[in-house]
Amino acid sequence: MSAGPELLLLLPLCLLVLQASPCHGACVEVDSDTEAVANEGFKLGCISCKMRGEVQATAFVNWYFMASNEAEFSHVFSYEDKAEIIDPRFYERLDWIGSKDTRDLQDGSIYILNVTYNDTGTYQCTFNRTLIYSNYEFRTNFTKKITINVVAQLTRGLASILSEVMMYVSIVGLQFWLLVEMIYCYRKISAAGEEALRESAAEYLAIASESKDNCASVQVAE
Repeated sequence: MSAGPELLLLLPLCLLVLQASPCHGACVEVDSDTEAVANEGFKLGCISCKMRGEVQATAFVNWYFMASNEAEFSHVFSYEDKAEIIDPRFYERLDWIGSKDTRDLQDGSIYILNVTYNDTGTYQCTFNRTLIYSNYEFRTNFTKKITINVVAQLTRGLASILSEVMMYVSIVGLQFWLLVEMIYCYRKISAAGEEALRESAAEYLAIASESKDNCASVQVAE
């Protein structure tokens, strides 16, 4: 039995899949939240993606903090092969949740445990990356600042409320459109069914009339 056209089309695709090397998840730079709740945990997000994923690299990350009543940044955290809390204000309160088991760091996020009002201020994340080429190395820096406000409870912004309202409006509109489409399709199918029934009845009457005429012709001939 010969192979069908669908199987012949699938064979090259299967070969490509078998020969393809495993791919890594894409890196996406996402902005950190800026509102933390007192006495709860808070993620300080900082992501720096490489422009070319195939280039080997090493990186280390430093975090700095400037409180709302301060004028300069203080070095509070460092990660290079292992995490190190530098500022006594954050002892046992900072945890590394960035890239794991690699020296090619792209996610430099940290987590603050038991947030206090004294944590209000500006945080600065700095990536120091070395790109390793065949004949040379190239060093780059990436800096991101995040201003955090500590509140008693989260407040919803106007953009969030409008987004939720638009989502519900879209859902209701979609359901209404589906209902209209269902009614339209039902009426169209019903009309087509009635037309087909009328055509079948007319055809039946025509056949019956023709049969009656044939019978009358036979009787006259006899």
